[in-house]
Amino acid sequence: MKIFNHDIMNCTHEQVQGNYLYSGRVLGLTAPEDVIQLHPELKSEWQAITEHYRRIGLRHTHQVVWDVSLSRIAEHPELERSVFYFGDAVSHDSANAEQFRQLDQSWYGVVDYVNSKNNFMELAHTLGVTVPQTLCFDDKSAINLDTGIPYPCYLKPSISVDGMGIVRCEDQSQLVMALQGLPDYMPFQIQEEVRATSFLNLQYQVTPDGVKPLAASEQILDGCTHRGNRYPTIHQPWDVVEPMAHWMAQQGMKDIFAFDVAVAEEEGGLRYLAIECNPRFNGASYPTGIAHKLNISSWTSETFITSARSLHQVDLTDIEYDANSKQGIVIVNWGSILIGKLVILLAGTPKQQNRLREQLKQRL
Repeated sequence: MKIFNHDIMNCTHEQVQGNYLYSGRVLGLTAPEDVIQLHPELKSEWQAITEHYRRIGLRHTHQVVWDVSLSRIAEHPELERSVFYFGDAVSHDSANAEQFRQLDQSWYGVVDYVNSKNNFMELAHTLGVTVPQTLCFDDKSAINLDTGIPYPCYLKPSISVDGMGIVRCEDQSQLVMALQGLPDYMPFQIQEEVRATSFLNLQYQVTPDGVKPLAASEQILDGCTHRGNRYPTIHQPWDVVEPMAHWMAQQGMKDIFAFDVAVAEEEGGLRYLAIECNPRFNGASYPTGIAHKLNISSWTSETFITSARSLHQVDLTDIEYDANSKQGIVIVNWGSILIGKLVILLAGTPKQQNRLREQLKQRL
């Protein structure tokens, strides 16, 4: 039995609209005996989402704590913990960070270390993980603009969520401008632009039997922002990141984490380059978990914009997931309907997904 608290406020930027509503997307991963913490503003949507999950045969918990405070976890010491991010990416000195350190120092430590893109690159070089050419800096004063910078390139804060702060620079003048917008004393990196045909999400799960590959999917991106995932994919480059996955498990990593991997076509064939690690659940984790529970073998998850502000206003008649045909729609991130966004899993063949997508858009 577990207690799920997948509030993302300890690992996100305040600029992300409605990020306080994301705690609900883990509901589909729970079991009836579990406990889930949800933001109280999601109460209005509880009846609609539970009826949707009942109709499609997705079992989940009904034991809800309408409070996302981490202190509530301590009230259930008998339950295994599942959180979005085991730490605090916003502030190392917060009460939340201290609570995680006290709960599990090793888990906290490996998450905190690998969440830094600069640390990721250092570890990748140590373990022989193939990565793009990347220059890492402790702050702006350490950079020499006339030495070895590959153009075009990406300027990336060492700690960034959902693509925030990442800037593409075609030449030195654009890089100078991007650096001016970077806060002083912030670690960052400059990475060559990879001519990628696609970007992969490789998820792992730490189990009692060791760390195991969970799912490989292709990312749907809008610039540097994650918009969804497509499964399955022909690309399965697990060997590229396996050394780091095992290292993380040995250091105390638990639950689910994922790597971003670029697929680059070169004269000698395909080349796979590890970009970063998300030492936590990520956007692909939730549709993946639901697909596993419902035995869905072909799906796409996407973010949809809607004029509706309640699930009660969305008509899914005849397009909800059907276990017999293995096709249809599953709502994944439902709390964000309050700001006009939904993350939807489209199950079926690519042709069936396209039809479902068009039908759904007409109703949103």
